[in-house]
Amino acid sequence: MHAVYVPEMSIDLEKEAERLRAVLERTDNVNIFISEGAGVKDIVAQMEAEGKQVQRDAFGHVKLDSINPGKYFADTVSQMIGAEKVLVQKSGYFARAAPANTADLKLIKATAEMAVACAVTRTSGVVALDEDAGDVMRCIEFPRIKGGKAFNMKVPWFQTVLAEIGQTVAPEVKESA
Repeated sequence: MHAVYVPEMSIDLEKEAERLRAVLERTDNVNIFISEGAGVKDIVAQMEAEGKQVQRDAFGHVKLDSINPGKYFADTVSQMIGAEKVLVQKSGYFARAAPANTADLKLIKATAEMAVACAVTRTSGVVALDEDAGDVMRCIEFPRIKGGKAFNMKVPWFQTVLAEIGQTVAPEVKESA
């Protein structure tokens, strides 16, 4: 992994292209993980500056499939860094690309056991480690996980990932597209 982009971060493509060009020269490949919605504000601004129409839903939200951020990044970044070949894969495929380690297997087992216990008692929700309750494995109520929660880019594990790949975080995006 050489870059990670999430919706909450602004992306300085010029600076990133310079960094990734050096990675390409050193390793002969560049792997970028782009979370759904990452860079949308910047992509929309670029498209509108070029006079292109941006499709929106009835609530005024950008239709992600109409701007296709993955293709946009692949086309733009590959051109900026001089990559000859490009492969775009969905995150589900990426997640399945590595085998589960011991910690993963332990988490999977605990989650499955809790899910069965909740099913037996007809408790509805999603079984996971509840970060708002001290990372305790529990059945989290649906209203608490309805979406729209911003990712905290300051969490230590994310900062560690960025440091390990040499990526500097641009300021957080303040407004949504």
